[in-house]
Amino acid sequence: QVQLVESGGDVVQAGGSLRLSCLASGSISTTDTMGWYRQVPGRQRDFVARIRRGGITDYKDSVKGRFTISRDNVKNTVYLQLNNLRPEDTAVYLCYAFIGNTYVWGQGTVVTVSS
Repeated sequence: QVQLVESGGDVVQAGGSLRLSCLASGSISTTDTMGWYRQVPGRQRDFVARIRRGGITDYKDSVKGRFTISRDNVKNTVYLQLNNLRPEDTAVYLCYAFIGNTYVWGQGTVVTVSS
């Protein structure tokens, strides 16, 4: 089974940028959908962005124009570029892949935005 490992989380000031990476242990070229959720302790996991195999993307309204999702099928990696970060973006960011009828999740990477 494909395993996902996220990286790139850090502590940044408001207005700053980060690039998150999600490396898959196997090929993602045939995986239809990959994306990102985020979670704050004590709250539900929240959709952030997804990208389909043909490159079609979807975003949570509050991140449109600030976050960009992309995928590199050669490197088996999905990226999430986070620009103009706000304190309310602080969360654990989790990568997922929808394979067959199953969601595969990574362990998450922590993004902290200070005001």
